[in-house]
Amino acid sequence: MKTGKRNLISDVPGVRVGHTTISSEDIQTGVSVVMPCPGSIFRSKLPAACHVINGFAKSVGLLQIEELGTLESPIAMTNTLSVGTVQQALVNYMTARHPEIGTLTGTVNVVVTECNDSYLNDIRACAVTAQDVLDAIDAASEDFALGAVGAGRGMSCFEMKGGIGSASRLITLD
Repeated sequence: MKTGKRNLISDVPGVRVGHTTISSEDIQTGVSVVMPCPGSIFRSKLPAACHVINGFAKSVGLLQIEELGTLESPIAMTNTLSVGTVQQALVNYMTARHPEIGTLTGTVNVVVTECNDSYLNDIRACAVTAQDVLDAIDAASEDFALGAVGAGRGMSCFEMKGGIGSASRLITLD
């Protein structure tokens, strides 16, 4: 199939991706954030779906997507033991921008996915911080790095180096 202009997820109008990479000695990890649209995703929720392949997902926010079929936050990716830190950082990011969350409206369902990067990273160090999440959000762009960056820094696939990838395909709908 034909690819989009960049062959990146950001070929979808409004989508941007940002990374924060942490690399020092035994620490090889990070966080990646997909900003799915310009403006307020909380106020203009997007249709969404999810599918867990490996059955081990320690992700946050997928159940509401399954039940309601909507996305109302950026999507963050990180290592398994940093999911809690990244979740709280996204909650803080969303509530700082939307004072109605939890007061005039319901709460926010943030989405954080994970992969275990302990093969190449000291995952027990829990090196990802809330500031790393905000830095990844601030770095979000239509043109972004691929490979051993952000959440892909410490990833391995069948004992070979993994990383962040992206692609797009152009389709015509009736």
